[in-house]
Amino acid sequence: MTQPIKRTVFFISDGTGLTAEALGHSLLTQFEDVEFKQVRIPFLDSVEKAQEAVARINAQGESDGLRPIVFTTLINLELAAIVHQADAFSLSYFETFLAPLEAELGIKSSHTVGRSHGTADSSDYKKRIEAINYTLAHDDGITDRDLEEADIILVAVSRCGKTPTSLYLAMQFGLKVANFPLIPEDFDRGRLPSSLERHRPKLFGLTIQAERLTQIREERRSGSKYASLANCRFEIAEAEKMMRREGIRWLDSSTKSIEEISATILQELGLR
Repeated sequence: MTQPIKRTVFFISDGTGLTAEALGHSLLTQFEDVEFKQVRIPFLDSVEKAQEAVARINAQGESDGLRPIVFTTLINLELAAIVHQADAFSLSYFETFLAPLEAELGIKSSHTVGRSHGTADSSDYKKRIEAINYTLAHDDGITDRDLEEADIILVAVSRCGKTPTSLYLAMQFGLKVANFPLIPEDFDRGRLPSSLERHRPKLFGLTIQAERLTQIREERRSGSKYASLANCRFEIAEAEKMMRREGIRWLDSSTKSIEEISATILQELGLR
């Protein structure tokens, strides 16, 4: 069996490093046959830290026998120049995109560190915190109170990805998301919980392949009826039947990332 190619990737920023990481991830996922070891170096804001980063990158390259890949979002040109002296393949987000934008707009950018996370976003930040608190309080059917405040209500059988998707939507987009498991009692009644029926426009369903669901549930309750393939097939079939009957839009989460699931939900429900 062929061993996967292994490369080390550094994400370096004078801020949190999340932008560099997001950029890098979107590119690296296109190379399925490469195994990437990922290292984040945030808050690089001095010459000393830049020199330490170069030493770390070079040492990793010597250890791997292959030069590392480096993604940077460094506004400070002096620090960026130091980091790019490392024996690595370096990609600068701002050099690649900011300079052409300056040329197109005919003005210089502010070159302000952390601009995208500054005080101008304080209202958005507060909204995200409120959304996260709401979403945590309405996870897995804990309560059906205040559902009129929800932007989205996810429904699915247990372990389909409701919770991580809900939290991603709250953290990334500031949306209040409630999620409810579809359980055998719902299938016996042949209808949704009454608390959800009046919020039908906000409902969105998730489903999953039975084999994948069994695998996930086995990690939680190995050897149980809950995790058995027969039970998973039954629950999924009943849930899909209910969602079709109730006119709930839904998607299969088996092979989709949380980002893909979330983007589809936003598009289907017309949310921003």
